[in-house]
Amino acid sequence: MQLTTQTDYALRTLMYLATRTERATVAEVASLFGISSNHVAKVVNLLSRYGYLRSIRGIGGGIELAKSPEEIRIGDVIERMEGDLHLLSCVGSDDSCVIHSFCKLKDVLAEAEQIQKEYLDSVTLADVVPTRRQLKRVES
Repeated sequence: MQLTTQTDYALRTLMYLATRTERATVAEVASLFGISSNHVAKVVNLLSRYGYLRSIRGIGGGIELAKSPEEIRIGDVIERMEGDLHLLSCVGSDDSCVIHSFCKLKDVLAEAEQIQKEYLDSVTLADVVPTRRQLKRVES
């Protein structure tokens, strides 16, 4: 599986916010990672819609986690951002191939997907978040 850039940015944004006690801005996230503010803003919009972030407007506003890092499962974030995670289309459908009814490859891939999903669902944002000290070195 290869994740989209959008999912990559979403995970980086969540990791960054998990290191902070105060709100951050889209510009701060974009600057740290050297990515476009427009892309980060789109990702923040989605993450807010999915309930991972809160976006506060006005003076003292910014973005912050809406849940604790321990409550945010990496597998859930990836699934929300990516949608269909099937390795081949036949894994998610019954009529994609003439050998579908007896294909063993489909079963192998379905099991691989299940193992991957279970593992990613076992990892929380708290498990992957860098320390503030590590981020400070990058910011300098």
